[in-house]
Amino acid sequence: MNERETYTVQVAGITRHLQLFEVAPGVRIAIFNMLGDTIVVKATAAALAERLKETPADVLVTAEAKGIPLIYEMSALMGLPYMVLRKSYKSYMGNALSAETVSITTGKPQTLYMDEKDTHFIKGKKVVLVDDVISTGSTLKGMEKLINQAGGQIVKTAAVFTEGDADWSHIVALANLPVFTE
Repeated sequence: MNERETYTVQVAGITRHLQLFEVAPGVRIAIFNMLGDTIVVKATAAALAERLKETPADVLVTAEAKGIPLIYEMSALMGLPYMVLRKSYKSYMGNALSAETVSITTGKPQTLYMDEKDTHFIKGKKVVLVDDVISTGSTLKGMEKLINQAGGQIVKTAAVFTEGDADWSHIVALANLPVFTE
């Protein structure tokens, strides 16, 4: 097996070597996958919770799946409930709201779903959106659409990393990852 090129990051006092993967012809990104990395989850959740401590919020919201351990830990630290927007519809979700997104890692349309019970829960609530990496902003736009449809108010958006050269000044992020082009 060939050694894959990596990009070294430091986030919340932790060093990790992220493998580079091509996501489009001539475009590579450093893949940050915190699933199973309890040390990174706890450190980044604590750092984000600290940066959000003055934000008046009622609930944290993320999209399935890599943000789930992060939002769980942030929820415990901040004393706030959390909600997960799903990427597949299940019959028990009732009249779910939906929004289409295109993730940089999949390169094809996906749909986010908000469970019917969650639409009632979100109404009138102050929401902090949470994600592991915000790259193109497509998933973020889908999350925003669902919160707005449900009558919630987005007060902040937080992520471990932003990615690329876009203006991410409105995001509470711990660091930025470059996009590698040839």
